[in-house]
Amino acid sequence: MQTVNPSRAEIDERVARFGRLEPMSTMKGNDRVPLAARDIIFARKIMPVVLEKTDSPFGNQAPVYGAAGMTMFISVCPPGQGPALHAHVKTFETFTVLEGKFEFYVGDRGEETVVLEQWDSFSCPPGWCRGFRNVDTKDSVLQTVITGGVHDRNDIGLPPIVAEQLEAIGPGVLDEFKKIGLSFDAGVVGAR
Repeated sequence: MQTVNPSRAEIDERVARFGRLEPMSTMKGNDRVPLAARDIIFARKIMPVVLEKTDSPFGNQAPVYGAAGMTMFISVCPPGQGPALHAHVKTFETFTVLEGKFEFYVGDRGEETVVLEQWDSFSCPPGWCRGFRNVDTKDSVLQTVITGGVHDRNDIGLPPIVAEQLEAIGPGVLDEFKKIGLSFDAGVVGAR
């Protein structure tokens, strides 16, 4: 096997320092979407570590690019907060709790649950609707790894129940999420 002796610059391009991670730019500066609506769709603070150089409704800035289709980020959620039900068409999403405690709910309406504590992991295959929320009394931290094809990172769909939650927040809120490429047809027969 032939190996590569990387330069210092090449090594530095593959290092992500936690203290330098930047939150995803998703919905940044969009004052038409209140925090309550963003809290339904996204973790309060999502910090990409590794991304592919593809367009995504979730942002495109990360310290490391290119890892054979793997995406990795760190999410920080305050007590009671976390993303709503969603499913991936082609990718696996694997979660590891780094700090605190999260409840995951699974199924088209979140009818099954599992609680993960520090260092516990949960891997969801394509087609499973899942959401999660921090069930600790302090901020909880979660590592998420999405694996699949290089261009499959955007294969997310949300069930219609999430669209209903967004519509209840106010007029036009759901449309703002559709503008960034999200669909609300997961679990609907014949969709996609």
